[in-house]
Amino acid sequence: MTADDLTSPAINRRAILRGLGAIGLAAGSGPALAAADAILPLPGGPRERALSSAFPGKAEMIVQRTSSPLLETPFEVFDRDVFTPNDRFYVRWHLASLPDAIDVNSYRLAVRGHVERSLSLSLKDIMELPRVEIAAVNQCSGNSRGFFQPRIPGGQWGNGAMGNARWTGCSLRAVLDKAGVKSGAVGVRMRGLDRHIVEGAPEFLKTLSLDHARDGEVMIAYAMNGEPLPLLNGFPLRVVVPGWFATYWVKMLEDIEVLDAPDENFWMKTAYLIPDTPRADMALGQQGVKFVPINRMIPRSFLTNVADGDTAQFGTPLKLRGIAFGGDCGVARVDVSLDQGATWRPADLGKDEGKYSFRRFETTVVPGAPGDVAIQVRCGNDRGEAQPVAPNWNVGGFMRNVIETLRIKAT
Repeated sequence: MTADDLTSPAINRRAILRGLGAIGLAAGSGPALAAADAILPLPGGPRERALSSAFPGKAEMIVQRTSSPLLETPFEVFDRDVFTPNDRFYVRWHLASLPDAIDVNSYRLAVRGHVERSLSLSLKDIMELPRVEIAAVNQCSGNSRGFFQPRIPGGQWGNGAMGNARWTGCSLRAVLDKAGVKSGAVGVRMRGLDRHIVEGAPEFLKTLSLDHARDGEVMIAYAMNGEPLPLLNGFPLRVVVPGWFATYWVKMLEDIEVLDAPDENFWMKTAYLIPDTPRADMALGQQGVKFVPINRMIPRSFLTNVADGDTAQFGTPLKLRGIAFGGDCGVARVDVSLDQGATWRPADLGKDEGKYSFRRFETTVVPGAPGDVAIQVRCGNDRGEAQPVAPNWNVGGFMRNVIETLRIKAT
């Protein structure tokens, strides 16, 4: 891939607004929802969500919000491939004003701050740095927030605010080395091209510690799954922080600032905080809880070829498929239970695409009698962490990873 391959598709604000207008009209033109609308089994509702393919570079997605866009991946997509197709990869933006288009010839990435020399890098400059590639899950911090009880304000995601891709780019360390980090530096702050529409509102800025930013795995990606990044997923460059939640994966990257003091901007000091407790868990109304910025992901697993309410024949083998990821390390095992967790049987793991990637699993079970059957799936990672029986709760609706349960009917 060369810089010439990264020509942005013909996307402009007028085309985006045409798509959004169509969505708004469809959603509000009548009392009945279309038969094709998505149904998310969220306990606090609403269960119905519009499906749309009107967004640039996207096939059919679940519309959580139109501006700034929140688009969820329909869950059946995860049964098709361990890598999530670019046109079905979820979308999450914080600020409502996005560029009309990106000119790859005039685009520049600034590197500045506590460095020996400030840089203004073209895409060609970035692509001439040593190339790195990594498979990694990108998961919104609030993925599955719609399942929290009591309900938490914010995007009421189902389980589809995540995706897995093979990311290609250069290491952030290579860019920092090119600028020359001065002694006394403590952090690396990143900003994208998105902007607020409200004057005085805080810019979206995220910071990694210097050691983390220079670990060789954090990267600046220009491609995902062998293709240029879609505009809505961060074209032309985005940060990839393997094993950490997506709030740090800054999209449409335009500015890297090396800091010589701790970062106290809104998005580090006030937003995206979790209780400094096991599993980020706390009680409703609990006081005196210490909060820290959200950081690493934890293990999760999902069945992908069956859904709540499906039927199966008792006494007949039922093949189960799914995906798992270990969080910030690899998948060690996946287990399945048909008896509310009294006993567990190991599933067969598929190809290991890397410790930060989704990993396939398969197993066959036999419903032993007619009636309701609860199928549970549990992932354990290389660190010895396993999904818990009870869900966590916190005021941000972050880091849900309870053992998933699907209920089918054996007939």
